Amino acid sequence: MELLWWGLTILLFVLSFVGIFYPIIPSVVAIWGGFAVYQFLINPNELSIWFWISMAILSAVLIAADLIANSYFVKKYGGSKTSEKIAAIATIVGSFIIPPFGIILVPFLTVLVTEYILHKDSKKAFKIGFATIIGFLGGSLAKVLIQLLMIVWFIFAVIF
Repeated sequence: MELLWWGLTILLFVLSFVGIFYPIIPSVVAIWGGFAVYQFLINPNELSIWFWISMAILSAVLIAADLIANSYFVKKYGGSKTSEKIAAIATIVGSFIIPPFGIILVPFLTVLVTEYILHKDSKKAFKIGFATIIGFLGGSLAKVLIQLLMIVWFIFAVIF
């Protein structure tokens, strides 16, 4: 039975990475699901309070990384608050349209159109639209690194 629980833990960790490209799958919840399976079904005495506190902090950073990266790049290239909000919504919608390319194309196109409507400047609109791609990729890279850190930390906590 323990093998089944380990399989579920690994599956949840893998799903956390799928959540990077399909934001409808919450990466943080998947990782915590893996931790919970271990804690409640495999070994309830292994993970320390420091592990849980550290994972809570890293989870907050993980959630913030995506929001901060997108917001930062849209603002840096002169995007409006409207474009920031539309980019966030379009990222979720884009994950269902032409997966996985829609997660990049849909936010780009929606921000491009929004900024063009607001400023009537195609060059600026394109630049801000491109910033959403950079923001998404930067946020995704940060999420991958933080998730890897969390999973490696878990492995070390379990082994040592």
